Amino acid sequence: MNLPKQPDKSGKGGRVQCARVSLAFGDRDILKDVSLFLAPGSRAALAGVNGSGKTTLLKIIAKEIAADSGEVVAEKSCRIAYLPQAGSPVSGGSPPGEDAGSIAREDTPLWDEAESAYDDLAGLVRDMETIGGELEHAKDDAATAALLEQYHRLQETVEESGYYRRDAAISSTLKGLGFSEKDFHKKCGTFSGGWRMRAALAKTLLKNPDIILLDEPTNYLDIEARSWLESWLRTFRGGYLLVSHDRYFLDVTVNEVYELFRGSLKRYYGNYSAYEKLRRQELEALYKQYEAQREEIAKSEELIRRFRYKASKAAMVQERIKRLEKMERIEIPESLKKISFSFPPAPRSGRVVLRVSGLGKSYENRPVLSGLDLDVDLGERLLVVGRNGAGKSTLLRILAGADSAGEGTLQYGAGVVAGYFSQESAGLLQSAPDAGNQSVLSLVESRAPAALVPVVRDMLGAFLFRGDDVYKPVSVLSGGETSRLALLRLLLAPANLLILDEPTNHLDISSKDILLEALVKFGGTIIFVSHDRAFMETLSTKTLELRPPDDSRRPSTARFFFGNYTYYLERLERESSSPISPLSALSALSPISPPTDDRDVPAKPRGENTPGTSGGESQDTARRIAKQRQALVRRLEREEAGVLLSIEKLEAEKARLESELAKPEVYSSAEKSRELQAAINASAGSLEAQTLEWERIAAELEAARLR
Repeated sequence: MNLPKQPDKSGKGGRVQCARVSLAFGDRDILKDVSLFLAPGSRAALAGVNGSGKTTLLKIIAKEIAADSGEVVAEKSCRIAYLPQAGSPVSGGSPPGEDAGSIAREDTPLWDEAESAYDDLAGLVRDMETIGGELEHAKDDAATAALLEQYHRLQETVEESGYYRRDAAISSTLKGLGFSEKDFHKKCGTFSGGWRMRAALAKTLLKNPDIILLDEPTNYLDIEARSWLESWLRTFRGGYLLVSHDRYFLDVTVNEVYELFRGSLKRYYGNYSAYEKLRRQELEALYKQYEAQREEIAKSEELIRRFRYKASKAAMVQERIKRLEKMERIEIPESLKKISFSFPPAPRSGRVVLRVSGLGKSYENRPVLSGLDLDVDLGERLLVVGRNGAGKSTLLRILAGADSAGEGTLQYGAGVVAGYFSQESAGLLQSAPDAGNQSVLSLVESRAPAALVPVVRDMLGAFLFRGDDVYKPVSVLSGGETSRLALLRLLLAPANLLILDEPTNHLDISSKDILLEALVKFGGTIIFVSHDRAFMETLSTKTLELRPPDDSRRPSTARFFFGNYTYYLERLERESSSPISPLSALSALSPISPPTDDRDVPAKPRGENTPGTSGGESQDTARRIAKQRQALVRRLEREEAGVLLSIEKLEAEKARLESELAKPEVYSSAEKSRELQAAINASAGSLEAQTLEWERIAAELEAARLR
């Protein structure tokens, strides 16, 4: 995985501290005396239920909004970048005079938008040029020395920032987040909202600030882009504070968790799972205290009721009344109350739920699916995986009947009743004739079976509709609220085949757990797409991998794995270490033989036999592969030697130029200084490019030697 090389921030400034910050909206305290410290090396998550104030705190740290009291103190040179849940990245807490960030311009090409992350540094380069001009007219040695000091300070900042290596960093970042080279020159306005959020994330990362604040950065990322972001954050030398509802993502990226609970902030050491374990223990203790207090209150109220009018007990009654009045009541917020429910029983269906033969689909002469065969049996939880553009959502739409196939057949089994959820179908809810101005509660109650009506409020709470939210008209709900409501409404309808496209979007971790528990207990069949790794690993029982039709590394567009997502990843890992791995440099040189140790097979038309090979043919193939591997190793060794020689020459040339710049007759001449500095910058850029090339070759060489 190629990651942009980042400047070393070790030993540098860049610390920010919140001290006793408080903020209230009306009579509700959002933040109460909150204190928090971030520095280069901080790996922190900000946790809390929806509405607890997480986004508000991020905005205060980014200085987008002001607190009622307390202060946010950042070191003078500290640069903070903030990516909100929706919109463009914003810089806050920057030194005076710096741009506070700008909205992405729809007419701007993607590359230019990403490169604008370096605008501040481009300004420093212009300052260097201005100082170079002033050096030409410096009248004495003192003025020259002062200008040279400014010049070298700016030069050091620019060189450490990676400005001269920005092209490689931009390309690597955009590709890591899922863009292809052909996207680089497309205008931002041509991308969907999710892809514009990826562009905003790329711009935030490329700013390479001291502190990064990311609010739900994984919402619009597929599993590959999330993995890339995880790797980027692990190598980032600054500090960051994350809000995310992806448990796995948090586990691999943070080592401390700050939880906002009823306005107060508490720090927990360890990753997110460690925080959850300790928090569960605290909540269990809180529940015990809550139940003990309720019991004490009930006993006191019973005594007061029984003896209120007995003169001999008047003193005792008054003492109990005063004790109750002074008692600090323990309250369990709705969001923390334990919720567990089951969906309606699935109607009975035949053993074969779904059968697909030779399925194909094209859009504007561009093939998306081709020759897909698939059987789904009763009770399976089939996970569909693949890169963007592989056709996952297209396949689910066809299986649900929301789209038609261009070729092939699709047949449901006996008694199958399908329910389909997607982000697009969620948008149809508000425009549905039966929605109108109904409240959230009335709409759900109208769809719920009679047996579930008593627990509808609990179910709405699980899907983040709490308190007065249940009385909102459906027509005024946000996109995320509409999505959650559409999912709940679907799950309340009797069905035995659920086809779910990203069902966990817009749910917090607690809601995901409740949904997951209900789906695990569901008696029917599930076909789903998700980018939440923990959800995928727990729910899936089988995995279908889709590959774009133009990927020539495999003979067909799909592979079927008889195991969950964890098993699928293990198989890919085993393949990546195999001499005939589809991920290896030799993959184009020899065909992939079907596995013989389990049932994972490339998808192909039913009835087609895979030709066998004799022992002699296998030996010939092994010898041919060994020769190809040796040839590959020798070629990479030659390339490595050439690049190392080039690096050695460039380092010597850069050292020579820097020694020239230190001579009095050179640095006293502004023109000579500018010329030499330009040569040094060019040499530094070439050196960095060659270093990156060497790293790439060295990695390939090591992999080739191990195969």
